[in-house]
Amino acid sequence: MTTKEYESYYVPAHSHWPIVGAVALFFIAFGAGNYVHDMHNNVSGFGGYLLIAGFTLIIVMMFGWFNNVINESMAGKYSRQMDNSFRQGMSWFIFSEVMFFAAFFGALLYARQFSVPWLGGAGNNAMTNAVLWPEFTAQWPLIKTPDGTETNGMGWYGLPLLNTILLLTSSITAHFAHVALERDNRPQLKVWLGLTIILGISFLFFQVQEYAHGYSEEMELFLNSGIYGNTFYMLTGFHGMHVTLGVIMLTVMFFRILKGHFTPKNHFAFQAASWYWHFVDVVWLMLFVFVYIL
Repeated sequence: MTTKEYESYYVPAHSHWPIVGAVALFFIAFGAGNYVHDMHNNVSGFGGYLLIAGFTLIIVMMFGWFNNVINESMAGKYSRQMDNSFRQGMSWFIFSEVMFFAAFFGALLYARQFSVPWLGGAGNNAMTNAVLWPEFTAQWPLIKTPDGTETNGMGWYGLPLLNTILLLTSSITAHFAHVALERDNRPQLKVWLGLTIILGISFLFFQVQEYAHGYSEEMELFLNSGIYGNTFYMLTGFHGMHVTLGVIMLTVMFFRILKGHFTPKNHFAFQAASWYWHFVDVVWLMLFVFVYIL
């Protein structure tokens, strides 16, 4: 493109979707906090209803906003500059998600490498150990809470290992789907992307089974089971939420493909969903190593 050739830059009209998204996130944050508080105190409150309302609004916002962007893209309103804006926006979004999980992994690292040894009397903290928790045993997972309640650690074999295999396989099928799109092989694209979605849904199904096992009388691993229960459910739960979001994104891409959208040279929406899916796969690998194995 020469210096005298310019591309038009499409400026979308005012949209209500950002406000809807902000309200949804507020409901999720406020509802989750109240739900955990109510659950801890064994009372019935409104936190769960706000949490459901927040997730419902998020889904409505995603489908509504996606629909607007899809219509604008199919109408040919987007230029190369707009494509660069989408790429930068998705890159920063994934970076923010990396920092989000880095905070939780940091909390897990601090608890395991610093708090637990200190409570055990390490590093000239013998008096702290004697005063705060004389019977404390510095080991991880921390399966005994200060009030004497005991729980069990979740092993890496069984459902966690199965889910790891499922997500790793889904990352491969997502890559093959992308390759098929670049080669304009739409039958293979539909097959590989469909398999990716099925594997993602299977992961979520088995994670629900894992949580049911954790809350069973055999395990008695609850969200309020000390620092181990907190970090386990916070990390795996937020990851499960991100997998759910990734499945929704891939499902939208699948229906767009059925309608004939995307070309080998113009398919950033699919590529963005693929980036996000590979991101949640990498996060799970880290979870599997640091939460389940080590």
